[in-house]
Amino acid sequence: MHKETVMTLDAGGTNFVFTAIKNAAEIAAPVTLPSAGNNLDNCLKNMITGFEMISGVLKEKPDAISFAFPGPADYGNGIIGDLGNLPGFRGGIALGPMLREKFGIPVFINNDGDLFAYGESMFGLLPELNQKLKKAGSIKQYKNFIGITLGTGFGGGIVRNNELFLGDNGAAGEVWLLHNPLIENSFAEESISARAIVREYIHAGGDDHDGFQAMDVYNIAHGKASGNKEAALHSFHIFGQSLGNALVQAVTLVDGIVAIGGGLSNAWDLFSPSMFEVMNGTCKTVQGNTFSRLVANVYDLENPDIFEEFAIGSKKEITVPFSVQKLQYDPLKRTGVGLSKLGASKAISLGAYAYAVNALKG
Repeated sequence: MHKETVMTLDAGGTNFVFTAIKNAAEIAAPVTLPSAGNNLDNCLKNMITGFEMISGVLKEKPDAISFAFPGPADYGNGIIGDLGNLPGFRGGIALGPMLREKFGIPVFINNDGDLFAYGESMFGLLPELNQKLKKAGSIKQYKNFIGITLGTGFGGGIVRNNELFLGDNGAAGEVWLLHNPLIENSFAEESISARAIVREYIHAGGDDHDGFQAMDVYNIAHGKASGNKEAALHSFHIFGQSLGNALVQAVTLVDGIVAIGGGLSNAWDLFSPSMFEVMNGTCKTVQGNTFSRLVANVYDLENPDIFEEFAIGSKKEITVPFSVQKLQYDPLKRTGVGLSKLGASKAISLGAYAYAVNALKG
């Protein structure tokens, strides 16, 4: 149990939603105010008002403020740069210092991808998976984690042994900029985003009209709307291939479990087959020798039929040379990809809470 009370904010381009969390549970009814993103003074005043309203209903003084906010930003110092969806922020706005001075408590601001990863690693997929492994009698427990958000863009974060890995510039986990092998001289988000799904659908012969969105392609792929179903399925196939290529690069460096969240994660059944095909695929040397794309086998954590294989692995007993001592040995290197267990919004809020609690202790 944690005694700290943390005020949080869900910062959207249209609305700000404020609440407070203690012991990983919401303890205040959310307050919603307009973000007023085109007017910096109104935006900042609404932010102060929202936190004041939450603070006013709490039984005790909050210990910290912690939330995700769009970048570019110097998150460590709480300074926000030039934002697209909140155009009032220009030239560097000292948001964290302003709130710290106003409320007299620590203020922590981070990227939403980072906080999504932290929330899922502390309260979502990772602890749930490790508990299931323990219950299944597995000797395997995972400590490294990658959180991925799929939606308008392609975001991510990295957690190592219960600590959010931010990097020296606060720019770790910027997966959207990973290499995109499907489009020359491009980056991953160009093929892993809502706009990419629509683009590939049209390129494959699908119809187009004003306001056409990724959800329309999803509905066509599932036969819930009229359109070119083959083109819709092809679009999500390419999306899965692109995501698989990006995750191969990420898992090569991090070697951990992957959680996927965000609006487009609902299309798991459409994109995950090609994603796993790429991640468990092969590559070749110049001489033609074949190697696996990853050192570890990648398992679908949403498939209960293969969980036992993932949990038990190739466990066997070996004898220590020149000794009667016996040890358990599992030579099967493996990792897994699964869906968010919290949902992106809740994971980000709980990630913000966990980050503040951990920082206050340190």
